[in-house]
Amino acid sequence: MAGAAFIANSAMAQDRNAQGGPESSAFTLQTDQPRTPEQEAVRFDKADISLTILPEQKAMRGVGVLDFTALAPVDRLVVELDALFDVSDVQVDGQTIARDGWSNPEGRMTIQLPRTLQAGETTSLRIAYGGQPRTARRAPWNGGWVWATAPTGEPWIATAVQLDGCDLIFPCIDNSNAEPRQVDIHITAPSNLSAPANGTFQGKTDNGDGTTTWNWTVRHPNIYAVNVTVGPYEEVSGDYQSRFGNVIPMHFWHLKSDKPEDVQRLFAEFPQMLDFFEQTVGPYPFGYEKMGVVETPHLGMEHQTINAYGNAFKQDERGYDWLLQHEFSHEWFANQLTNWNADDMWLHEGLGSYMQPLYARWLRGERYMQRELANQREGLLNRAPIVSRTSKTVDQVYNDPTGPGGDIYSKGSLVTHTLRMTLGDADFFRALRILVYGRPDPEPGNFTPQTRSTPEFNEIVNSVTGRNYDWFFNAYLY
Repeated sequence: MAGAAFIANSAMAQDRNAQGGPESSAFTLQTDQPRTPEQEAVRFDKADISLTILPEQKAMRGVGVLDFTALAPVDRLVVELDALFDVSDVQVDGQTIARDGWSNPEGRMTIQLPRTLQAGETTSLRIAYGGQPRTARRAPWNGGWVWATAPTGEPWIATAVQLDGCDLIFPCIDNSNAEPRQVDIHITAPSNLSAPANGTFQGKTDNGDGTTTWNWTVRHPNIYAVNVTVGPYEEVSGDYQSRFGNVIPMHFWHLKSDKPEDVQRLFAEFPQMLDFFEQTVGPYPFGYEKMGVVETPHLGMEHQTINAYGNAFKQDERGYDWLLQHEFSHEWFANQLTNWNADDMWLHEGLGSYMQPLYARWLRGERYMQRELANQREGLLNRAPIVSRTSKTVDQVYNDPTGPGGDIYSKGSLVTHTLRMTLGDADFFRALRILVYGRPDPEPGNFTPQTRSTPEFNEIVNSVTGRNYDWFFNAYLY
């Protein structure tokens, strides 16, 4: 996500979409809360999410079908779903659960199973819900749903929930250790609008009533990276020939009112960024789906394979669009590599932010990298360690006075640079690849998404170098 250190870079930060509206519970607005024993007793196999968007009412109707496999005996299912939604029906394996068989007082929904599920058995939970969801107060930093109007007058809708959780959109287990293996997404919207989303496009259906349903499927999505975007879009597409032998589809959904020269200039940065990241870190993790970007009425967010972009095509003296590059870095550092807990959020934001000085060097030379590093030294808070080694929610990391706040970005980047200078390029990038891919020799098809903690990164560095670098992590991160 675009961090606190970057807020001044865009007038979009003056959130033109801030509105009042019904408020979610304090529990719902704390994402990455500890899982319950029931949640730890199941594997989240798949979510099938159908959403009907009602722009005039600033409302939606949804049906979520969640498939689980029991890892231990369990007699209840527990998921998160914002209590602002009205739940009209709950079913388990096709059997309706009576109203006294489920509860959702604060947004942690508990469903009594008809029978105890034994280890290895599967079950399917269906929840029908709807209403007016939480309106983002200041997207993307204070998130939810953004109900805006495009310059040409049509509805322009987006979600941004990194700091608040997937349960503002659909029923889920709102914890980074509970990523579903697959999510199928079906978005029904007025037919004069488009609904680009995560993963691979599965086609669209004209419903004959003035609406169209757009169908998508995404594998192993980051829990906050599943999104909804609806607007009057036009699409630009092309293919990127990867250095690893595969062809990666590139797609950019932009407002139809945009200047063609702005669109083409930004799209020209796509293959350039892919080349940098594949050369510097390793293969683009989701080449089997797409590299996607969609223009949004908020600044930006790292939605997996469909990065949100709202930087108004600004290109400063750096010679590239900083917002586009930062959000794209999260395909590696957030979506492929996901932090074990929000306390390790610097693995997303610090490593992602370090890609900008490296990119400046790759584009224009060493002096430009040093300039970016110098800029990152401005405004450091130094109010708390970057990593506390205790479990935290995202809000505690970003907003609590005892948390590191924006230091997870710039200070995290500077610590990463210091680590690289200490280890040398060979050991640093080998350790980085193992952290991100789980192996030092990633190729398309030979790796899976990783969930990592800071101590695990410490162990990887020690293993790669054959030396004990605990002192480094103690001094710079803890």
